[in-house]
Amino acid sequence: MAAELRVSRSDPRRSQPLATAEWCARQGWPVHPLAPGRKTPVGNCDACRAPGHDRGACDCLRAGRWCHGFHAATLDSERIRQWWGARPDLGVGVATGPAGLVVIDIDAHARELPGRERLLPGVGIADTVDLTGLANGFHTLGVLAALRGATSPADDETTLRVRTPSGGLHVWYRNGGGRRWQCSAGSGSGRALAWQVDVRAHGGYIVAPGTVTPAGVYRPLGAVRMPAPLPGWLARELERTGHLPAAAAPGPRPVPPRARQAVIAAGGGRGASDRVLAGVLAEVADCGLVPEGAAFSEKLNRAAYTAGGLVAAGHVTEAQALRALEDAAGRARPGQERRCRAIIRSGLSAGLARPLALRGRG
Repeated sequence: MAAELRVSRSDPRRSQPLATAEWCARQGWPVHPLAPGRKTPVGNCDACRAPGHDRGACDCLRAGRWCHGFHAATLDSERIRQWWGARPDLGVGVATGPAGLVVIDIDAHARELPGRERLLPGVGIADTVDLTGLANGFHTLGVLAALRGATSPADDETTLRVRTPSGGLHVWYRNGGGRRWQCSAGSGSGRALAWQVDVRAHGGYIVAPGTVTPAGVYRPLGAVRMPAPLPGWLARELERTGHLPAAAAPGPRPVPPRARQAVIAAGGGRGASDRVLAGVLAEVADCGLVPEGAAFSEKLNRAAYTAGGLVAAGHVTEAQALRALEDAAGRARPGQERRCRAIIRSGLSAGLARPLALRGRG
């Protein structure tokens, strides 16, 4: 039965990932491949990894390739069979925004408790409140639900819930109101619903139930296999915590404080080269708001390539550029230093061969 995410025994040639992808597509959820044994998208082709690559003008999507992660997500049955039929080792991701989904991603990581102001953003927790025993997203989300007189999504048996291999929980809801909810990272310093509670919506993706990794299976919990409508109280909390795009007309994006600090630490902050560096670092810093599916590698590579060009042209020193890049990358993806250093080295090396000429050097 498809709704049970099981492969038909009558056709042993259909792999579990293909069956999962087809089931998701039948629900109207666009799918894209994940790297074998991982929860991250399959890497781009060499052309799409190049600095300055324009995803909007890219031919890969039109050619049926999976470059650009959740941007390649599809409902096309032929393409789905092409991808997972040939590569049954690929996992399945669902592009949450186009699927009309809001997924509450509850983490249970062993991390140091942050300041009280970050546990439930916008909800004051007095110093007299004993926080003993509060240790993860299940607890913070439970407290928020209790304050609102509601059932915690972790305990919501009316909707699809998926247990993750790390002990977390994905709670799937249907975005019935058509509002463009945005992603967030509950352990970051940007928009957040609660500490260790991420939100997957527009601009992100979620691992499909049934996907297998070396750490285990993303296993549905209970009997419900379909998302329920997003509860009203939760929609109000998402709106309160900034999960809707600004209504104002778009204008020049201010450089996030972390990116400004990185440029200042690099010894700049006034000239044209500093503005260029701050701009690409801002893109890297913004990835801290979205734990997955933010094209972090591509943006860090572009920033490193740009910084290399600035170094080659004598605008900044290599040591200053490295410090700024490593600071921005470390804040956006803590704990991934080795990966970040490799991306930075590659992009910086390429940029050093192409001096970047600037107008109005300050």
